Amino acid sequence: MNARGLDADGTIAREGHPDRVPAAFAPVVEALRLHLTGTFGSTRLHSAYLYGSVPRGTAIPGTSDLDVLLALHDEPTDADRAAAKAVEAALDEAFPQIDGAAIGLLSTPAVLSDLERHDLGFMVACLCTPLSGEDLADHLPRYRPTSLLARETNGDLALVLPHWRARAAAAATDAERRTLNRGVGRKLVRSGFTLIMPRWGGWTSDLSEAAGLFGRHYPRRAEQMRTAAATARTPSADPAVLSMLVEDLGPWLAAEYTAVHGEKTPRP
Repeated sequence: MNARGLDADGTIAREGHPDRVPAAFAPVVEALRLHLTGTFGSTRLHSAYLYGSVPRGTAIPGTSDLDVLLALHDEPTDADRAAAKAVEAALDEAFPQIDGAAIGLLSTPAVLSDLERHDLGFMVACLCTPLSGEDLADHLPRYRPTSLLARETNGDLALVLPHWRARAAAAATDAERRTLNRGVGRKLVRSGFTLIMPRWGGWTSDLSEAAGLFGRHYPRRAEQMRTAAATARTPSADPAVLSMLVEDLGPWLAAEYTAVHGEKTPRP
């Protein structure tokens, strides 16, 4: 992998590896594996993946969360979602080194579908580290930093903004504002990076690097994007920060994204 996150053939290298999991998080990952086996088994679970800072080796004990993706044999049910919530709660209670566990549920047919090839498929093939089961990446293409990839990964920002505004208006506590700011900051930085990704010609999931690269192309918005990256790492409860992200940077970025890459293919 080169400095721009690409393999020798110019395709995006897969992030993370089991060997990069920091020692402090190894017991968490092993407990997760046991919980998944006991909760879902092979009848429901096709494959499990880690993503984020833990498999990349950059997780910080007490600060980083545990991000997990489960590919089920078919569409997740309410029972599956309840089971995943129970696993999250068990891990949160047992391991103070994680600031929460988040388990996403997808169906294997959806991941491998043409519609999701450059969104969920890309995520599994490039951003996820296999934990158990057959690796779906073996059935997916190699990806390049193209406008198509940019559009299908983050071309839905305009659809997300009304949801953020509603949550911001309803947020009554600092904890609620911090949680929202963290998610908003992450989405905006990732969208800002993929906006300029084809021009830069590479891939990164590092929020600071992503914000810096964005700022080279859009210097007038550089400070706002640095703020988004900062609150994504260390969430702020400041309503003014949330307002700036949701009411100023977000709408501008959504409009610029559509102008440059177009809108994401509609989902059913």
